[in-house]
Amino acid sequence: MRLSLLSLLSLATAALAWLPQDRGLFGRYIKRFNSSYTKIRGVNLGSLFIIEPWMASQEWTAMGCGDSKSEFDCVMKLGQDGANAAFKKHWETYITEQDLDTIKAYGLNTIRVPVGYWMVEETVYRDSEHLPQGALPYLDRLVGWAAARNIYVIIDLHGAPGAQEPNQPFTGQFAPEATFFNTYQYNRAYTFLQVMTQRIHTNPAYDTTGMIEVLNEPQRNHGSLISEFYATAYSKIRETESGLGISQDQQLTIQFMDAAWGAGNPNDVLSGKSGIAYDDHRYLKWAPIVHSKTSYISTSCSDSFSNGENVPVIVGEWSLSVDTAIEKNPEFDPSNEANKVWYRQWWAAQVQSYEKGAGWVFWSWNTQLGGDWRWSYKAAVDAGVVPMNPDEARGLAGC
Repeated sequence: MRLSLLSLLSLATAALAWLPQDRGLFGRYIKRFNSSYTKIRGVNLGSLFIIEPWMASQEWTAMGCGDSKSEFDCVMKLGQDGANAAFKKHWETYITEQDLDTIKAYGLNTIRVPVGYWMVEETVYRDSEHLPQGALPYLDRLVGWAAARNIYVIIDLHGAPGAQEPNQPFTGQFAPEATFFNTYQYNRAYTFLQVMTQRIHTNPAYDTTGMIEVLNEPQRNHGSLISEFYATAYSKIRETESGLGISQDQQLTIQFMDAAWGAGNPNDVLSGKSGIAYDDHRYLKWAPIVHSKTSYISTSCSDSFSNGENVPVIVGEWSLSVDTAIEKNPEFDPSNEANKVWYRQWWAAQVQSYEKGAGWVFWSWNTQLGGDWRWSYKAAVDAGVVPMNPDEARGLAGC
């Protein structure tokens, strides 16, 4: 996820609702997947394969990473062998099979899994890039757990070669500048996307993995992102599927950040292509609105998005966190029972709005922020703020 100002909220008309008989979101035929799902309702597994110290500080400290700003920095601090051991322990324990049971029990049908390009280790420059090794078997294990529970999986390239945003730990490296936006870095990303595409189609553990997002939250103002990277990424994934003999009805859905993100419109090069979805991130915390309880509710109730062409749209990240300047004020104190009633309404207002489109994926499932559950779906349910049944949103929103 990104801790900076979002682009203006789009005022375009709402996206059409996705129906299961449409090609739409769930992509290829997936064994054991429950086709009765008509909306994506999910959670991000943030800080599993790319740790963000702000949201997992206890884990970060226990691993020995100290004041390191990113995984790259921690590997340099611990050395490759020491880092590999520390990260292996993290992957073993941070998200367990019990978490998947709980996700299912809480009425959710989807997980979005942020990963770095270094998951495919052949893409890493070992002489200059310091990143943890050995994560791929743990991804295999995770998606296998999801498949056994009919939970849909979105694989998200969250950390790109060279970093797609500066000074952001979600890229895996706290890089002073984003150096992703050139052909040789794009080529490494294509390798990641092609290796993962082949693995998804040939490894039974990925039976409910139906979507791959080619890049999370790219920096703005890079023309080649659309004309070169997006166009070629789509082609490379489809070429890989063609080489495997995958029919169109079994192809992956390929996801791109929507034009509302502000880094260009993928549809400029993808118009007429099949099996595409768009990702919109809706953090009102950083939106240019009045930051009050009334404004948050009214904004979410009236929120609509998509330009009418870029459909289906999934709100791939959102939360219950409010503007930093007021988040510790008594009127927004998450421990206050009266405030919990308001947060419950705001959760519902966001859900009903995002389901005007294709659905939503909350950021995140698990955090280590003490009693502040505003970034953790699990903690919010456990605190009695979010109901176990997302169907209750319509009656709670008050829109």
